[in-house]
Amino acid sequence: MNEKPQYQIDTLAVRAGQERSQFGEHSEALYLTSSFVFDSAAQAAARFSGEEEGNVYSRFTNPTVTMFQERLAALEGAEACIATASGMAAILSTLLSLLKSGDHIVAARGIFGASQQMFSNIMPRFGVTTSFVTGSAPVSFRAALQPNTKLVFVETPSNPLTEVFDIAALADIAHEVGALLVVDNCFCTPALQRPLDLGADLIIHSATKYLDGQGRVLGGAVCGGKVLVEEVFKFMRTAGPTLSPFNAWVILKGLETLKIRMQAQSAGALDLARRLEANPSVARVFYPGLPSHPQHTLAMRQQATGGAIVAFEVKGGRAEAWRVIDACRMLSITANLGDVKTTLTHPASTTHGRISPEARAESGITESLLRVAVGLEAVDDIEADLLRGL
Repeated sequence: MNEKPQYQIDTLAVRAGQERSQFGEHSEALYLTSSFVFDSAAQAAARFSGEEEGNVYSRFTNPTVTMFQERLAALEGAEACIATASGMAAILSTLLSLLKSGDHIVAARGIFGASQQMFSNIMPRFGVTTSFVTGSAPVSFRAALQPNTKLVFVETPSNPLTEVFDIAALADIAHEVGALLVVDNCFCTPALQRPLDLGADLIIHSATKYLDGQGRVLGGAVCGGKVLVEEVFKFMRTAGPTLSPFNAWVILKGLETLKIRMQAQSAGALDLARRLEANPSVARVFYPGLPSHPQHTLAMRQQATGGAIVAFEVKGGRAEAWRVIDACRMLSITANLGDVKTTLTHPASTTHGRISPEARAESGITESLLRVAVGLEAVDDIEADLLRGL
C-alpha cells in the first residue's frame, strides 16, 4: 500500500509544499520572474483559461508563492491557501470577494485598530455594514446577528488585550444563519491553535508577524476550504494585492522554525506575565496563560500555550506608560510584533491611535496600557529593561 504519510506539524513546517526543479535543490528555490514562457500558443491559452495547471504570471501564479501557500495550508489543516501582500490585504481580499452591498458583518470590538478602521470606514463605502460586539460572550454575538449577516469576524487572542473567543461556539452561531466565521489567527499561528478544526470557515494571517518571525518582510494569507479560497483567489488575481516571490521565500523559511519559536516565546511570555503580575507598579496583566485571565480555561482548551503577547496596565496614565517605554534601553519601541526581538508599544497612541476615543474605550484600550511582544531574549533582561521605568 502507498498511503500518504500523516506527518506532524514539526515535519510539515519543514517539508510540506516543497517542489524541486530539475536542478534538485535542497533548499526551496526563489523564482524571481514576472512571467513564464509557454511551449505553444495552445498551451498559453490553456494556462490562461485554467484548463491546464501551471504558472502564468507572478501576480497570481509563482512556484515560490505556491510552496508557501501549500505549506501554510498543511500547517492549518486547510484545503487551500492564498497568499497576499499583507495581513490587511488578506482581510480586504476576503471581504470584497465574499460580500456584496447590503450584507452585514458581526465583529468583535477588541480587534486590531486597522481592522476596526476597515470595518467602520472602508466597507460602508461598498454598502457593507458592521455591528461590533463588546466582550467575548457567544450570546452577545447571537444577539448582534441580523437577517443579512454574512460574516462573523474575531481575533483570538485579540490585539492587544488577549481576549479569547470560543471558536466552536461562534462557528455554531454563525452557521445557524448561514454566515461564515472568519478567525484572525495571527497571535497563535497553527503552532498553537487551528481554528478550522474548531469549526471556523476561514483563517486570516498577517504573515508579517510570527510566520516570518524576524521582522523582515510583509505578507498575509487566507486559509480554508477550496471553494471559499477560490473566490478570494479570483479577487486577488484581478485586483493584485499579491505576495511577492521574495517575501514568500523569506516567510517560507520562517515557517521552518515556527513551532520552536512559538514554544520558546510563549514560555518567556508566561514567565514575564507572572513577574509583572507581582510588580506593585503594575495595575493589571492581560495574558491567557495566567489563571487571572477571564478566559484562561477556554484558552487552555483551544490553544497549546498562552502565546507570546503580554499586555499590562501601569498604575497611572499615559505619562507613566510612556515613562516605561522611554526608559527602556534594549526593547524595541515599535508597533510590530512576532519578532525574535522583544517589542514594546503603547496601543492607545499607535496601533489603535486612529480609532475614536469612544471605540478605544469600548475596546478597553486605556492610556495606561502597554503591549509587550516577547522575543527570544532572556526574560531576566526583558524584565530588567521594563523595571527601569516601573
